[in-house]
Formats: sequence, C-alpha cells, structure tokens
Amino acid sequence: MKSRRNLTQNSSSVLVLRERERKRRGEMAMAMAMANLARRKGYLVVSSQSGRYTLSLRGFASGSGSDENDVVVIGGGPGGYVAAIKAAQLGLKTTCIEKRGTLGGTCLNVGCIPSKALLHSSHMYHEAKHSFAHHGVKVSSVEVDLPAMLAQKDKAVSNLTRGIEGLFKKNKVNYVKGYGKFVSPSEVSVDTIDGGNAVVKGKHIIVATGSDVKSLPGVTIDEKKIVSSTGALALSEIPKRFIVIGAGYIGLEMGSVWGRLGSEVTVVEFASDIVPTMDAEIRKQFQRSLEKQGMKFKLKTKVVGVDTSGDGVKLTIEPAAGGEQTTLEADVVLVSAGRTPFTAGLGLDKIGVETDKVGRILVNERFATNVSGVYAIGDVIPGPMLAHKAEEDGVACVEFIAGKVGHVDYDKVPGVVYTNPEVAYVGKTEEQVKASGVDYRVGKFPFMANSRAKAIDNAEGLVKILAEKETDKILGVHIMAPNAGELIHEAAIALQYDASSEDIARVCHAHPTMSEAVKEAAMATYDKPIHI
Repeated sequence: MKSRRNLTQNSSSVLVLRERERKRRGEMAMAMAMANLARRKGYLVVSSQSGRYTLSLRGFASGSGSDENDVVVIGGGPGGYVAAIKAAQLGLKTTCIEKRGTLGGTCLNVGCIPSKALLHSSHMYHEAKHSFAHHGVKVSSVEVDLPAMLAQKDKAVSNLTRGIEGLFKKNKVNYVKGYGKFVSPSEVSVDTIDGGNAVVKGKHIIVATGSDVKSLPGVTIDEKKIVSSTGALALSEIPKRFIVIGAGYIGLEMGSVWGRLGSEVTVVEFASDIVPTMDAEIRKQFQRSLEKQGMKFKLKTKVVGVDTSGDGVKLTIEPAAGGEQTTLEADVVLVSAGRTPFTAGLGLDKIGVETDKVGRILVNERFATNVSGVYAIGDVIPGPMLAHKAEEDGVACVEFIAGKVGHVDYDKVPGVVYTNPEVAYVGKTEEQVKASGVDYRVGKFPFMANSRAKAIDNAEGLVKILAEKETDKILGVHIMAPNAGELIHEAAIALQYDASSEDIARVCHAHPTMSEAVKEAAMATYDKPIHI
C-alpha cells in the first residue's frame, strides 16, 4: 500500500509539473507572439507579474490612423533603398520616394550592374576568341550578337529591380513612384509618375538622391554620338573608334567593354595619371596592362572643341598646359569626367539646407543637416561616390535616427576597377603613407608565382601590402589580379580590426587559390615569402 501511495503521489507530481510546463510554454509563446507583433507594428511589449502582456506605443512610432511617417527617404538607389529597409526593420514606419519608377538608382539601372554584365559578356567573347584554343577548346566561329548581349544585361537589371520591390513588400516599406521636393522640413510634395501629386509627411527625412553625370563645357551629350555612361551601355552597334573623356573607374570599364568587342579605344585625360586615387606603382602596371590590350592614352590633355556635324565626332584637343592643337575622330565619344551630386529641384534652398560650393549637402557625424529632421547620405554628401559607401551611410543614418549608434569608417572603404585584370584597394596608398611621415614596410607578391594563377594561365598582377614598421599594423592593401574585387575583402576585414601583416600570414589559406598571394604578400611584409 505504501508503494502504491508513493506511486500515486509521484504521478500527481508529474501531472503538476507537466501542467506548469504547458503553462510556461504557453506564456513563452504568447510573449514571442507579442514581441513579433511589436516588431511589425512599432509597439513596446509590457508584461505584468500576473503574466498578462500589453502593448504601448514606442516613442518613435506613428499612432494608428496617422499618415505621418517616422522616416521618409527621397531616392531609391543603393543608399536610399537600404536606408528604407533598415528603418522598417527597426520598427519605423517608412516611405521611400523614387522618381525613376524602378528601384536601385543609377547603380542598378544604368551603372554598376549593367556595366558588370557587359564587362562579363565582353570578357567571355574575348576569351573565346583569343584564349580558348590555347586551353584546347576549339571553336569554329565566334561572333558578337550585340542585341542578345544587351538583352542579357537588361534581364539582370530587371530581375534585381523587382527583387528590391519584393524586399520593400517583405519589410513593409511604402513605395511612392515620383519626383519629390521639400515643402517644409517635414513634408515632401511628390509629382507621381502617373501624373498625380501627393504630400508625404515624415518626422525624419533622408535625402538619398545620388549623383549625375558631370558635364563638360561645350560638350553636349545626345546619347547617340556623344554619350554618358547611360548611353554607352546601350549602343546599337559596335563603334569602330571609341573615345573616352576621363580615365576614372567608369571610363576605363566602358572603354574595356567596347575594346574587347572590337573598338579602337582612346582615352583622353586632363590629369597626368589614370585613376588618381590608385597607388602609383599599381597604377603604372595597370596602365601598361590596358595598353597591351590595345587601349591608347592621351594624358595631360584637354578637349577644347567638338564637331558633330559629320557622320562621326571630331574632337579638338591640346596639352592641358596649353600648346598645339590636334584632332581626334571617333564614331562615339563617352563623357566620363566624373559625377556631381543630384540635388536639382529638391527645394533644399527653400528649407535652408546648407551645401558646399560643388553642391554637396553638409552633414554632421550623424548625417544630420543644419535643418532639424533632415538628413543626407551617399553621393550627395562629401566622400567617395560609391554604391557600397552609400549603403553604409544609409544603415548608419537610420541607426542614429532609431536611437542606436551608427558608424562608417571612410578610410576603409574598398575601391574596385572591374576591368581585366581588376584592380582593388583598401586603406592608404604608399604616397599617402609617405606623406603621413610614418615608417613603414612594403610586402609584394606577384601572381606569376601563384600556383592557381599559373594553372589557369591568368597570372598578371600582384598583391602589395603596406604596414607600419614598428607595430606591423596594416595600413593599405592593393591588388591587381583577376577577381581582385573579391580578394580585397580579406584585407578590408584585417584593416577593420587593426590586424598586422603577420596576422594574415599565419592564417591557413586553402591551396591552390588566388588568395594565397595575399598570404605570401603578408609574409613578405613582416618576414619573407615562401614561393618567391
């Protein structure tokens, strides 16, 4: 009897424990459900000792029925759409205004993405024509189907723009298609693309309108004979002679595309060097590589006249310092002399937003302008005009608005030129390190000594690492190689965490890979490499 009573008591205890467990799980499920609702609706979950859960408004959330947003973003490019998504993820009621009618800005629609699509397609054609046979691949005939090439580019753009719209829906970002301009620091009037008008209200308004092509005096862009990067991505036929005005990222990439497809490419640059932000040693090797591919350069040269009266274009040029004039002829001329902040028609002057002499919006470390509630990010503020920099701006700006801490280190923003070979870099150039007065060491490793590069017969280029002599802290990394734009991020992480060259050198790198060249360059910086 005693054991039976103990069994009954034990069974009762088990039932009690099970009931308590069910109750606990139920409360946890309720708490999780309420927390999820809070995240979606912008509420704060409040619990009492009785186990009941109630909802109260967060300080930054809009009340129900209000048409005022917590955040309004003007511009749907890389900075703008990322800021809008991040704001929504942080529980802020968000609206994004975009005049183009498709999201992604210049980068996705007529910049980074379509140019990379054409760079890849033209590279495939060039490889098939010039390299396949060496690898034992025989092709009887290789031709360019330009309409198909352009269609592939357009498909990539279309899929990605629709993808961003999907992200807006997923994160509950309101999307308004139209041209926005300030009515007040908290109101934006939008002329919608369907011909209507709407006023969008916001407690915090972020200007993320990006940049536009910088024009040249006396040079009129018609997107036929004289084109911007937009027109250069949509030429109906391959020009026999293609002139690029400006030897920066965009000019060299687009010159590379049409050069691979058969154009005679000449680059005219006012400055004494191509890509002035690049390390000088890497730049010289890069220019030699492009020249071997057939690209011609006229440096320290300015355009003083343009004649489009004939079938093609005649450019009158002279030395940058002045001197004898000569003429260049082309079928198409690309104007790629830089970009300028796009702020026209926004009404910034109406609300008193301060800008500098070149039109950039002045902001503080929190991306706030001098007008309360108005912020700016990306190409419209000082700093490198790069899509990934704009994205970082967008995230950091919204984090500040939400009461968090945002941060962007502009000294560690990587840059990439997507030619072949690519050139990528992060941190300081050797010239900048010298100017700072810091004692430093340099380590280099050529891809000619890299087993993967030799195996694939693509061994042009090198890795160069700069490190402080006393501490071995990495100051800058520069890579010229196939896929340098992918390899550079190991260096970007290293710089972010103030790593030494020895830190990289002692990390086991897979073999055979191109990234082993980074390891060997690091070894060369603090000690000696193995394979050279």
